[in-house]
Amino acid sequence: MGRMRPDDWYLTEDLDEFLSRAGDFLRSRPALHTVPLTVTDALRRRGLHFYSAEAPLFGVLADDTVRATVIHTPPFPLQITRLTALEADALAARLAGLGHPATGISGPRETAGAFAAAWQRHTGAPATLGLRQRLYRLGELTVPEPRPQGRARIAGREDRELLSRWKAEFDTDTGHGVGTDTAAWADARIAEGGATLWEEADGTPVSMVGATPEIAGQVRVAPVYTPADLRGRGYAGAATAEVSRAARETGVAQVLLFTDLANPTSNRLYQRIGYRPVADFEVWRFSGTALRV
Repeated sequence: MGRMRPDDWYLTEDLDEFLSRAGDFLRSRPALHTVPLTVTDALRRRGLHFYSAEAPLFGVLADDTVRATVIHTPPFPLQITRLTALEADALAARLAGLGHPATGISGPRETAGAFAAAWQRHTGAPATLGLRQRLYRLGELTVPEPRPQGRARIAGREDRELLSRWKAEFDTDTGHGVGTDTAAWADARIAEGGATLWEEADGTPVSMVGATPEIAGQVRVAPVYTPADLRGRGYAGAATAEVSRAARETGVAQVLLFTDLANPTSNRLYQRIGYRPVADFEVWRFSGTALRV
């Protein structure tokens, strides 16, 4: 594709239309496209307003084949697949020309940075780097030693309040997802069997690990949370290993997770378990707005 124009980006609020255009493209690289795959799957399962009352926006860049996509589920950042600098500039121009509000951008490192710079050019809104992430894929699983006392179990309806509270605490601690309806999140994870608790021998829950439903042969582990006063005892590592093992035993091709590169402890832990780097991602914040990741 030569010279890029803003209207080369096709935008729609119709999820089915978007998936009919871009579904094969997203499935072609399930690890790198894990976020758009799981977000669109959640919208399909739970409804277009699962994330907020605002309608999502979907975009496709294509000539003979699909080249890239963008998804926006307010109030979260735009989610983009890999773009060239010219493609990122055209998308920023398209959205800015429509007056489309954006609090931030999340995507592959070079792409996110290119879009953030383009957004500043087209809107004048300051852009600041909010988060550096690394995507990992499970290789050979190794259960961390020493294994803490207790066991893992799938969270049920009786754990709804706990899951909601711990998700809120996770969001506050990390700055991710602040403002999310944590009760709705807990309901979805319970219904899908997508939350695992590590509990001590007396049945007291001490750590939580989530996992997305399988789509396109991949499952993503998220979030991983242990209350501050219970950290450093191996609970999160044991629970993550159990969730990873269970996902692999269902036959999924890829088990994935993201880490915050500012947290060397978690990066070392996941590599000890058997996770290997795939790619780096960045999240940028626009206009000083509260970032929800």
